Formats: sequence, structure tokens, C-alpha cells
Amino acid sequence: MSFTLAACAEMIWRDKPIEWRCARLKELGFQVGLWNWPAHDLAKLEKSGATFSIMNGYLEGRLADQDGADMLLKSAYETAQVGKRLGVARLNLHGTGLGDGGIPIVKHDVVTGAMWLKARDTLNRICDMAEKEGVVFTLENLNLLDHPGCPFNSTADVLALVSAVNRPQLRINLDLYHTQIGEGDLVRWCEKCLPWIGEVQVADNPGRYEPGTGEINYHGIAKALAKMGYRGPVGLESFAIGNEGVALAAFKAAFTV
Repeated sequence: MSFTLAACAEMIWRDKPIEWRCARLKELGFQVGLWNWPAHDLAKLEKSGATFSIMNGYLEGRLADQDGADMLLKSAYETAQVGKRLGVARLNLHGTGLGDGGIPIVKHDVVTGAMWLKARDTLNRICDMAEKEGVVFTLENLNLLDHPGCPFNSTADVLALVSAVNRPQLRINLDLYHTQIGEGDLVRWCEKCLPWIGEVQVADNPGRYEPGTGEINYHGIAKALAKMGYRGPVGLESFAIGNEGVALAAFKAAFTV
């Protein structure tokens, strides 16, 4: 089988206009992942004809305090309207708002029990809105080397929150690049998260390049995902170590089983 494959348009062909990248990915048979939508001309994205797998689902806000939660709900609602316009399948969230270079705007070295309860409440509010709007959000795990001070960052944290909310409007964006750096044991984390996975994202480590350039056996992981019954999308969120076409071919080969 071959999984439904997508690639992050912001990370490849970076010298080309974003709409060119989207159209080229469609031409090659890939869906498209996006980061922050205000950086792009939405009309041009629509004209690219691409199918958008995932997009950042908010511009500001936080999960674990009242002011941040209200800000997040407002931002996520606005983004949901853009997502519906573009037909984006999943809108992505993080444990807190991220600034330049992916650094949390508000850092937390300690996450209290009250913060966990507030985060669960905020995600339920997101689900209430998502149900009305007919959209789906995902919560992504991040690693603390690249995103120091990010609360609810680990695969374990994301699984705990999404499974506690346990609503179809909230899934896990299981980023195996981040899991490898933070926890390892990728196949078992796939198994634990399986009932709640909305999308699997991949990049090799170190370097965040395409499969086959680092230490992760992605073809083995693809076979394990297929065996456990995963049939959802797999998104390449990596840079190309050289030629983008070669990188995309390596990604496709790794996830064809």
C-alpha cells in the first residue's frame, strides 16, 4: 500500500513562490502542508489546485491560562474560516504560542496540575467551536531542544491531553522527528497514539532532512504503521538535503509498503 502523502510547502523550493510550490506538489501527487496563512495570498493558493492536508490552526494564544485561552479561541476561529476556504483537512495547535524560530512566547519550565486542567478545558472549547464550524484540529508534540520552555510538548503530554478530551474534533499530529529527539521508541509511540492520530509527520534526524539521510528507519516505521492499521496521511515536514525531487522520491519510497 501507499499512504496518502503530503509535504510542507514552506520547507522546499524556498526560492520559488508558494503557489508554484503547491502546484508542483500537486503535479507530483502530494498533498500540501502549510504554516502561517497570513504570509500568503489565499487567492493564489486556491488557484494552485492543491489539496491542503494541514495548516497552522492559530496565530496567537495559549492553552493553560484564561487570557491566553480566550486569545487562542478567537485566533483559531479566524483560522478555521481560512481553513474552510482552502479546504484544509486539519488545523494544527501547539502547547503554547510560538514566536520566531519556534521559541515559545511564554516559557514554562514547570507545568502545574491547574495548568493541565485549564489546557483540557481550552481544548474542549476548541472542540465546541470546531464542531460548529465543521473543522478538525490537531495537537502536535514538539521537542524541547528546538522549542525550550514549551508546555505540553512531549508525545506523552499530547497523548494525555487528546485522549482526555477524546472528541473527534481533536486529533494528534504525531511528529516523529520530535518524538525521536524527545523520547525515541517510535513504533511503540505510534501504537499508543493510534486511536487519536490525525496525521503523522516525518523528518530524519539529525538535520531535519528527508527519510534516508539520518538515523531513523522510516521504511520500517511505515511497515509497522501499515500492520497496525494506520491508513491516515503522512506529511513530510523536512528540508531537502539536496535536490527537492530526490528528497520527495525518497519520502515516497520510504512510505510505500
